[in-house]
Amino acid sequence: MVYDVIIVGAGSMGMAAGYYLAKKGNKVLMLDAFTPPHEEGSHHGDTRIIRFAYGEGASYVPFVKRAGELWQELESLANENLFLQTGVVNIGEPTCDFIQNVKASSALYDLALEHYSAAEAMNKWPGLFLPEDLVACFEPTAGVLRVEACIRAYQKLALEAGASLQTNEKVLAIQAGEIVQVQTVHNLYKAKHLIVTAGAWATELLQTMGVTIPVTPTRKTFAWFEADEELYRDENFPAYCFEFADSTYYGFPSIDGAGLKLGRHDGGEVINPNTPLRPFDDADLVDLQNFIHQFMPKHGAIKYGKTCKYSMTPDEDFIIDFLPKHQNIIIAAGFSGHGFKFSSAVGEVLAELIVDGKSKQDLSTFKLNRF
Repeated sequence: MVYDVIIVGAGSMGMAAGYYLAKKGNKVLMLDAFTPPHEEGSHHGDTRIIRFAYGEGASYVPFVKRAGELWQELESLANENLFLQTGVVNIGEPTCDFIQNVKASSALYDLALEHYSAAEAMNKWPGLFLPEDLVACFEPTAGVLRVEACIRAYQKLALEAGASLQTNEKVLAIQAGEIVQVQTVHNLYKAKHLIVTAGAWATELLQTMGVTIPVTPTRKTFAWFEADEELYRDENFPAYCFEFADSTYYGFPSIDGAGLKLGRHDGGEVINPNTPLRPFDDADLVDLQNFIHQFMPKHGAIKYGKTCKYSMTPDEDFIIDFLPKHQNIIIAAGFSGHGFKFSSAVGEVLAELIVDGKSKQDLSTFKLNRF
């Protein structure tokens, strides 16, 4: 059998793409080395932030607005609460690029954004402690996505639309051609088109075709802390991003009594994705504790910590593009720790690229030739 499209990596991007392609009538096979949702990629840990006044640059705003529309559509189709409108507060020095970009993108696209001094922010959210040289930009329409529930919803819809899913089937090699051949541990599959959404494994998979992409798998950590629910539950406290000159932290209110969640976005150590991650340890805890003691001093003891994989590009922008010599192969990779919120729209874009050869979204920022 020759499929219309094989998708290697059925995580957040791949599962969404599988749904949108199958909905358009394509014969789709999704392959994953594990059983999604799982803890081997970048999509576990319960929650991800979705924000629209985008600190990484205004060019992302139309893309993330479309993602927001598609998450609402998915909620309706799945009849499930996937998005929590907690709001998101962005905190940093008023002159830092991230805060400047948040303000500029909100002004350019007329997005709701509230501005607070440190004192005003502490008055609004008594669980915060901020030095007076910081400011807060609060986006009330932003919030939190329930990650695993989103992936399960897309999986259900994709299968109902006729897509096939093979789990625990690691891809070993890809052979390009008019008909692409995908060799797994169990079988050889063939398709007219291929999409690689393999996260931390994208680099090594493409190397089997002699293609090199600058995506580096990186170990990251995050943790949950006991929380005073009156101060920190999601009805009273927003998701948050702190941007400093030398570090970036993000986190979540206590959702369903889980506790305050905190992670560090920058840094991390380069890893081989095939080697088990070093478990969360005391060194990881010290860094997160130093932050939370200073800025959310009314937290409690740590509950537990986890590790995950980021797939980093040198500029932290995504890669979404055809392979230069193979116009029937698309790579979507390097989502660099801020990609999940886009995965609904990335799925739609990948389907457009396969069916139409182009997308309604401006993908110029994500071209492979920029490297």
